[in-house]
Amino acid sequence: MHRTLADVTPDPTRTTSSAALVGPPDPLASSDADTLASGPPVSPVSPAPAPAGTTDPAAASDPLGWLDEAARLRAAAGLHRVLRPRAPRAAATAGTPTTPGVAGGPVELPVQGSLQPWTNGDLLLDLAGNDYLGLARHPEVVEGGIAALRAFGAGSTGSRLVSGTTTLHGELEEALAAHLGFSVALVFSSGYAANLAMLTVLTGPGDLVVSDERNHASLVDACRLSRAEVLVTPHADVAAVDEALATRAWRRAFVLTDSVFSADGDLAPLPALHAVARRHGAVLLVDEAHGLGVVGPGGRGALAAAGLAGEPDVVATVTLSKSLGSQGGAVLGPAALRDHLIDTARTFIFDTGLAPACAGSALAALRLLTARPELPDQVRHRARQIAEATGAPEPAGAVVSVVLGDPERAVAVAAACREDGVAVGCFRPPTVPPGTSRLRVAARADLTDGDIERAVGVITSAIARIPAP
Repeated sequence: MHRTLADVTPDPTRTTSSAALVGPPDPLASSDADTLASGPPVSPVSPAPAPAGTTDPAAASDPLGWLDEAARLRAAAGLHRVLRPRAPRAAATAGTPTTPGVAGGPVELPVQGSLQPWTNGDLLLDLAGNDYLGLARHPEVVEGGIAALRAFGAGSTGSRLVSGTTTLHGELEEALAAHLGFSVALVFSSGYAANLAMLTVLTGPGDLVVSDERNHASLVDACRLSRAEVLVTPHADVAAVDEALATRAWRRAFVLTDSVFSADGDLAPLPALHAVARRHGAVLLVDEAHGLGVVGPGGRGALAAAGLAGEPDVVATVTLSKSLGSQGGAVLGPAALRDHLIDTARTFIFDTGLAPACAGSALAALRLLTARPELPDQVRHRARQIAEATGAPEPAGAVVSVVLGDPERAVAVAAACREDGVAVGCFRPPTVPPGTSRLRVAARADLTDGDIERAVGVITSAIARIPAP
């Protein structure tokens, strides 16, 4: 049964079957029934049943008591994490409505027209977030969200197949496909949901996924849900990918990678990976979360830069929450893939659709990017300046990775930077391998020369003051 976005009630009980395929003649053919929306993932190996009841008296009296010990161990290893609410930057005006804040105090909500473009001023200089092009607070992007909010309301009110698809969703999908050079796009509520959908609808038992060891957590989770055999290869090791495809038996095969890696900031060897995948009849799956808006001509992504966008054996995902300053995600590929996703992707069928305001602001940001193709060059230039001054490897995009090694030192240096007015990311295990805890510094296209001088001075001073243990 084919679904369209005009369907009212998706059928969660549908199943189908197909004959087993031999070899890889059609790498994007529909997967079998076990990859459809008919039921939860089933592990191929059932674990042995556990004995009835617990033998631990403490667990019997306090079944969640182990959480305190787990927290103590994380703190001892320097892996405790703290939420830091971000205060609003809108100018206060008389008569502005308020709502309770995170800490219980009032948070002023701006009235119409009171939002201002991004300005650093005396505020904390944000080099921790992923607003690579500085568009999250751009007036046109904000107004795009406000217009969508007024036209369609606060929420999408249902899944995309029920009531959660608006005309804005369609416009955004067409614009994303055109900008990135693919036939079609399908928008999801997040980039995480898009990655889960991409892999789970294409793979199943008997398939092989060859995944880079430094892929994002959303791709790792997608692998776990795929029910395919997953082989993790060393970072950017094309020879290992080639060997995996040559020595494993598989029905369909997929090579999975980020385009720009979120922690290291380096670029995947996409041309070589695609050549290997094509030689074996496999599909190249690429997460362009950190490539869109930063890499490639006009910010069209690393696949476009490599001349691979729109190839029949290439599928991409993007997020709308980084360079476009909004929220959401999308899968891009051949036209048949969109229909397959609509019919079978659980994170599409059973998830509430992307809020209209997010679609409106993302569409406005994409139009700004198209009108200002110099923005990607600007953010890469600023990233190179930061990397050179801090001794970090040259970045492929906006992410500068300043490796410090020890997690407690990384936390202390990041805290010192914040105290001196510069917010930087702090990545520790399990986000990065043990022994490689680091500052993750995210450049923005709207940084000034003064911002760069200030940031570099604060970061280098903090590193010098806090030596390695």
